[in-house]
Amino acid sequence: MGTSPTQVMAFPSIKAIVRDNGTAEVVVAGNSRIVPAGESLQDLRNNALSLVVGEAQTLQRPVRVQIEDPEGHGELIVHPDDKIESVSYEPRTTRRRAEAPATTPETAAPSVIETLTLPAPEPAALPVEPPVAAVVPDAQPWPPAAVEQTGPAAEEAAPTRRSLKDTSFLVSAPVLEPATRGWRGALTRLGIRMNPSDEELSEREDIRTVSQHWPGPRTIAVVNRKGGANKTPTVVMLSAILARYSGAATVAWDNNESQGTLGWRTEKGSHDRSVLDLIDSSTELLSPSTNAAEIAMFVHHQTADKFDVLRSDENEEGDHEVTAEEVDIAHQVLTRYYRLVVMDSGNTARAANWRRMIDHTNQLVVPVTAIEDRAEAARLTLQTLESRGGHEAELARNAVVIVSESTDAKRSMSGDALKRAKDEAERIAKGFEPFVRAVVRIPYDPALVNGPIRYEALQPATQRAWLAAAASVAAGF
Repeated sequence: MGTSPTQVMAFPSIKAIVRDNGTAEVVVAGNSRIVPAGESLQDLRNNALSLVVGEAQTLQRPVRVQIEDPEGHGELIVHPDDKIESVSYEPRTTRRRAEAPATTPETAAPSVIETLTLPAPEPAALPVEPPVAAVVPDAQPWPPAAVEQTGPAAEEAAPTRRSLKDTSFLVSAPVLEPATRGWRGALTRLGIRMNPSDEELSEREDIRTVSQHWPGPRTIAVVNRKGGANKTPTVVMLSAILARYSGAATVAWDNNESQGTLGWRTEKGSHDRSVLDLIDSSTELLSPSTNAAEIAMFVHHQTADKFDVLRSDENEEGDHEVTAEEVDIAHQVLTRYYRLVVMDSGNTARAANWRRMIDHTNQLVVPVTAIEDRAEAARLTLQTLESRGGHEAELARNAVVIVSESTDAKRSMSGDALKRAKDEAERIAKGFEPFVRAVVRIPYDPALVNGPIRYEALQPATQRAWLAAAASVAAGF
């Protein structure tokens, strides 16, 4: 028996959007989650609904989802047990499917037209046939993909001349700018135009990637359950590079459950406010009448690197630990004022604020120094997320691991120690490569060891490595 839409809560607001360019996203309470790619439009639909099923399982109740794709839009009810109920579906005026039936009030908005089961991501060892009463011929959660006409009828319908829509006089190929680096750049400045080297082309592509603007806010979580794994420097570097190149409003948020160190490694503003002050003022900050500049009362601007910092509570006498609900409130405020949120984290993957941070995350970053216990902690962090399934497992598979060379070998200045440090960094990097989307290595740089972190203080090789790391992160948006 179907579920009445009035029996299912409309909170949180969930939208599943499939585009004709082969991309899709699921937006839950304003937070976008990228849908894994598929070979067909129907694969994208199923992958999107799998994310919605995960949300229903998290809430342990059915949820309502607004669907939109190139063929139409409507509403579904999604149950934690993979059951999908269609509440309404309205095709677009121009149909893509052959011989589609005419839309009537009964077909455009039925109360509940059918109950379906979302296809499992992997076939079971022994398929079980569904009961005859539950079979719906050619049933799919969303309409099937377009059917292309073939045969003699299609040949007769083919135009005898090309359509003007199929041509253009505009030149779409990008213009290759001359070299600006190295001896090629020197010759260009002397009037001898030289093409850029492969290294310069690679750098240009990384700059293009981090300079992109994306629809809606994005949240990056930087995690490793072991202290001293380079989480805070990673947060600062990613925030600085993305803010500098993209120009997007960016905030680095210290989401330690009690006291974190992000405020110690960054520039302090003219006040002492922290995330707790922002949460206390959230009603005012979320008011439509509040000016966007008011957020400056709660964050600390980095004048050189162009991003803001939201500090954790630094009250030595305080014992407040940030809750999951407070993470929701702070995230709602920050995504109103910023397009990019980079979250530092504590070392406890079981903490409520850590778990809720993951719920809001679009891209996971796992930093690790080239020391075996830090690497093992990173592996366990990814394993924990993967074992939880759903959104968390997808984050783990799509993670970016950033391996930094150990500082201990650099202090000794021994040639053998330096070689061992590089070999260990390479070993750890290769160890992670089969399990995540990207692994990036960062050379040692004394500017990252102590004191405030500034992008311009880094050596050129370190700047280039962090640019590559930020590009790998941005590619996941």
